Amino acid sequence: MPKLSDSAIESAMKALPHWTVVNAKLHRELKFADFIHAFSFMTRAALAAESMNHHPEWSNVYNRVIIDLTTHDAGGISAKDFELAAKLDALV
Repeated sequence: MPKLSDSAIESAMKALPHWTVVNAKLHRELKFADFIHAFSFMTRAALAAESMNHHPEWSNVYNRVIIDLTTHDAGGISAKDFELAAKLDALV
C-alpha cells in the first residue's frame, strides 16, 4: 500500500470532517459519557482493525480515546488509514 501524496490526503480529508493530520498521521480525539462507553468503542474498533490487519496507535484515559493512524510499511498515510478511519467513524 503506497503512501499518499499531500494533495491526495487533502482531498480524502473532505470525507472525514472529524479527523485532522497531526505529525503526519490521521488524528481524532473522542470523548464519551464515561469509561464503559469509551472502552466499548475501543473493543468494537479493535475488532474492525483486526479484520483489516491494520492497527491504530491509540490511548484511553477514562472517557477519552485518542487515535492516530499511519501505515508504517508505507512510511506515512495510505488509503488503508482512510478506510479504517471511516470504519471507526461508523462505530462512534
